[in-house]
Amino acid sequence: MGRKPNVFVRIWNFYLEGFRNMTWGRTLWLIIIIKLCVLFLVLRVFFFQPVLSGQNDEQKAETVSGNLIEKGD
Repeated sequence: MGRKPNVFVRIWNFYLEGFRNMTWGRTLWLIIIIKLCVLFLVLRVFFFQPVLSGQNDEQKAETVSGNLIEKGD
């Protein structure tokens, strides 16, 4: 009587064996990774621009406090 592996190990093995047996598994993972990279690059470039870059600590503090005061009103 063997001991049952941990539930997380069984879940991991379930998905691992599932993707091994898929004929398109590696291609699908490659497509998923490329889509995530493109998504994060687009979000980074257009939505999460570094507003505080090039400022010293005092300027950063003033910018952050100014934004907090504006949003608080």
